[in-house]
Amino acid sequence: MSGDLAKVLGYIDANEKTFIANLKGAVEIANVSAWKDSRPECMRMVEYAVSKLKVLNFTHEIRDVGMQKMEDGSSIPLPPVIFATLGNDPAKKTLMIYGHLDVQPAKMSDGWSYEPFTLTEDGPNLYGRGSTDDKGPVLGWLHAIEAYQKNGLPVPVNIKMVLESMEECGSEGLEELLEKEKNGFLKGVDLVTISDNYWLGTEKPCLTYGLRGLCYMHVEIECGTKDLHSGVFGGAVEEAMPDLIWMLNQLIDQKGQILIPGIMDSVAPLDEDEKKLYQEVDFCPNEFKSDAGVRSLRCPGNKEATLMNRWRYPSLSIHGIEGAFADPGSKTVIPRKVIGKFSVRLVPNQDPVEIEKLINKYLNDKWTERGSNNKMTVLPGHLGKPWMAKYNHPNYQAAAKATELIYKVKPQYTREGGSIPITLTFQELTGRNVLLLPMGQSDDGAHSQNEKISKRNYILGTKVFAAYLHEVSLLDKKDL
Repeated sequence: MSGDLAKVLGYIDANEKTFIANLKGAVEIANVSAWKDSRPECMRMVEYAVSKLKVLNFTHEIRDVGMQKMEDGSSIPLPPVIFATLGNDPAKKTLMIYGHLDVQPAKMSDGWSYEPFTLTEDGPNLYGRGSTDDKGPVLGWLHAIEAYQKNGLPVPVNIKMVLESMEECGSEGLEELLEKEKNGFLKGVDLVTISDNYWLGTEKPCLTYGLRGLCYMHVEIECGTKDLHSGVFGGAVEEAMPDLIWMLNQLIDQKGQILIPGIMDSVAPLDEDEKKLYQEVDFCPNEFKSDAGVRSLRCPGNKEATLMNRWRYPSLSIHGIEGAFADPGSKTVIPRKVIGKFSVRLVPNQDPVEIEKLINKYLNDKWTERGSNNKMTVLPGHLGKPWMAKYNHPNYQAAAKATELIYKVKPQYTREGGSIPITLTFQELTGRNVLLLPMGQSDDGAHSQNEKISKRNYILGTKVFAAYLHEVSLLDKKDL
């Protein structure tokens, strides 16, 4: 390790309390992008991020991405995207870093043990919405840069940052903005790094080279113009809810197999080399089951099958029903309209547009089979393509060296079942390798109750980011 890097890492250790305080300030901003009423908080978080960037001498642009049409027909401004730049030395590599500032909905009534928008330090962990997804990692990058500057050292690479505030709602408006900037802000980028995912387990750090895509759908059933009293109208009218339950039941069987014809046709066959990769991954299904807090896995105790079901095969999940009574207590209402929400996670070779067509046809065929006189409409949600990168690329080699330096163990190379659609956008628009460099662990509970990041991962992850910047500076541009 160079003496300069040792100083940088020492600064990170010495400023742990300050870095935790910074995360506390970020978590207190309840910028839930899915909540219309929290749009001012989204703007407040943008201003918070800009204030941090200014201290580090970034130049920045606030880019408008237009209006968002809400389900009630109203329109509100989308939160702007931040483009930030630090350095333009032609002798240095230019690294693009993406992160998001917005968070998932969270309320104490959801089952939280801690106030979701107050960072709570409990033992080794820091609890709060956004702590691991994605405010902690975004701050980790800024703290790594700060560590160089406070030691009077040049940041070893040029940095461009893209920070958005709509990732949790499909990154609305971002892809179109980036496409316009292909020969502008994105020009000259050598490598791309994203820290918006998690380790496979809780012990070994990971580098991630693949993600599933997403096809989110709504199926709407309408039986009338107003809600009705079940005592007055029950048994006399055709209700929407039984139709919807029947339709949702046609999507997936009890074993988790997708029932939509043709959806598996484009999945690449499993070869021996890929099968060996799953055998070599350090992963415990029982630990995974325990962390998830579920009663059972589809393939109990089978490591390879569990990994393949998460990474290389599509899956279908039913998420909820809008319009149905869901509050505590009893209400004898017949809803006039209900909307079932589900999604399919897609794998390489699958096109979300084609999958959407298969789903649409299947649901319309099933509706004909149902024979109901109610009105059924299939509504598309957001789509995202799957993504794969070359994990033997120098970008991954630099990250592996940085990770091993800090954690004293070689990282695992993993794929992941989630979706970050913008990953593929960066890869296609820049033509450069994209690395997923996670900070958090598998049990952090992103999107769930009691989201957390461990103090260990928060600080060591920041050190990995700092060491990675150093390792990238040593790469030969012609190899990128």
